[in-house]
Amino acid sequence: MRGERADQVNLNRLAVFVALVRAGSFTAAAEQLGMTKAMVSQHLAKLEQELGVTLLVRSTRRMSLTEAGATFHADCVRLLAGAEAAIERVGTARDRPSGTLRLTTSLDYGNAVIVPRLASFMRQHPAVQVDLVLSDHVSDIIAERFDLAIRGGWLRDSSLRATRLGSFRQLLVAAPAYLAERGTPRRVDELPSHSVVAMSALPNPLRWNFTTRGGKRSTVRPRPLAQANSAAAVRGLVLAGVGIAVLPDYLVDEDIRAGRLVALLAHLHLPDGGIHAVYPGPRAPAKVRAFIEHLQAAGG
Repeated sequence: MRGERADQVNLNRLAVFVALVRAGSFTAAAEQLGMTKAMVSQHLAKLEQELGVTLLVRSTRRMSLTEAGATFHADCVRLLAGAEAAIERVGTARDRPSGTLRLTTSLDYGNAVIVPRLASFMRQHPAVQVDLVLSDHVSDIIAERFDLAIRGGWLRDSSLRATRLGSFRQLLVAAPAYLAERGTPRRVDELPSHSVVAMSALPNPLRWNFTTRGGKRSTVRPRPLAQANSAAAVRGLVLAGVGIAVLPDYLVDEDIRAGRLVALLAHLHLPDGGIHAVYPGPRAPAKVRAFIEHLQAAGG
């Protein structure tokens, strides 16, 4: 019976009751609440009916709380204060980065780019804790409760929100030892005779589309000697001299500068890939917006 009565109480009437006690009269309460005196009286009457107790005793000149009314009033004040505090906390979380930022990205991009930028972000926002998950598996960010995913490549259609952070170049590379043994390809039509390490996680790992500076296009469909679902693993195989591969610039730029890898067919261009921040919901929380802005300021 007690549970049924609680379910029947209109909680909006609690605020009217507290305002009435604070104002000291129905007239003053009506003015403060922006409603008629009759409406205030009606709310009180219905609240008393729903509770099954008398809260206020009224005379022509004054009103006073009953014992049950005084106890209930004290409980209502605490309840409404707690609700106001909860609303304020939500507003603070909405406007100020705080809490745990749970995000995911690929192993290679995460280690090469996201980890150092997370470190600088955390120094700027000490109220944010980070839970980073590195995986080459494309996570279901809603089911796995991620706030954010950083994805490279070409986005598939999705109901998720996406913000473009930047782009990366695809480079055809090989190790000097491999080229010394097999020769350096100078033309696209020489590529099918070379050993290829394919990145199987790509939408079309065995279709390379090259474009000249003049806009002429050519497509190569190599046969892989080996393949891997991780760009880092493909890079490792190429560094070991297994074959040539297409890899993102952020993963091999340092290798090229150090002479560990050689960029091939530099006069041709492979399609650029995009780096996107992907998140659920129509409006990202402050911690997500702040990290996206941090990545954009740093260039993706």
